[in-house]
Amino acid sequence: MQHFSTTAYDKLRRRYDVLANKNDDGNTRFFVIGDWGGLPFAPYKTPSEVAVAAAMGNLGKTLNTSFQLALGDNFYFDGVQSVTDPRFQHTFEQVFSAASLQTPWYVLAGNHDHKGNVSAQIEYGKISRRCLWQSDKQTKLVDFVMLDTVILCGGGNLSDWEHTPLKGPASDHVAEAYWQWVEEQFRQSTAPYLIVSGHFPVYSVAEHGPTKCLVDRLRPLLHQYRATAYLCGHDHSLQHLADDLDGTHMNYFVVGAGNIVENNHNHAKDVPADSLKYYWGGAILLGGFGLIEANNTQMTFSFIEHSEKTLYQTVMKPRF
Repeated sequence: MQHFSTTAYDKLRRRYDVLANKNDDGNTRFFVIGDWGGLPFAPYKTPSEVAVAAAMGNLGKTLNTSFQLALGDNFYFDGVQSVTDPRFQHTFEQVFSAASLQTPWYVLAGNHDHKGNVSAQIEYGKISRRCLWQSDKQTKLVDFVMLDTVILCGGGNLSDWEHTPLKGPASDHVAEAYWQWVEEQFRQSTAPYLIVSGHFPVYSVAEHGPTKCLVDRLRPLLHQYRATAYLCGHDHSLQHLADDLDGTHMNYFVVGAGNIVENNHNHAKDVPADSLKYYWGGAILLGGFGLIEANNTQMTFSFIEHSEKTLYQTVMKPRF
């Protein structure tokens, strides 16, 4: 079993421009989806994943979306083994097949991906016309920083998951270098909006709850550099939490309902008081995802269910 190597991490330390469609109303639109990774046995997909893909395809055509942010756990339960793994076709290409979704997919790794070969997922980006692996990218309107939270905090194997908090990163040296790089990306950000994404939550009320490593180290940076929002998956629900620190406001969105949906509030007492603004989850539901619409005056985040119904919406203003 090959895990994410330092060499593979180094490949992510590059800056790319996002090609974004600006619509007639002045908005750039893109989808956010997490924990969408199908099944390791036939049919290699779930009803929720199929329903979410159909909704994204329909809305993507209507709204002229530009790209997707994929927040990890791309292939349940043990990632992929090589760049030719058939799961790329069965769980990704053949499911998210709508013409409107043949736009870039900016992908990060989740804990289930780390059980397999994350380097193979990165290499797949070289042969796919839409699947791109990178940690940082920018437009004039939005700066994006996408993180591998397993490298930063640990949690890449089953024994790690059994510890709360996580035991720590596999390599302290690599993690520390990564933290320094993360802060440098935040420091360089001058766009009106800064979106930071990772697989593990900073805050969540559900099964896994807050990630202490991220609460302790990432949260202060998000406030210091006035990030607009942190997007994550890991818990299989849709959540919006918000919190203030040192006079700055921060939004946290859990978007982990692409493949499995659960109703779990085990960690409701472990998040700041009154921070939970919205929660959606339940075993009989068929999945949901996020939609972000951004222009020069505001950024709107919407949770969408498989029926294309808007469940919840909130508006964020430019950082400065």
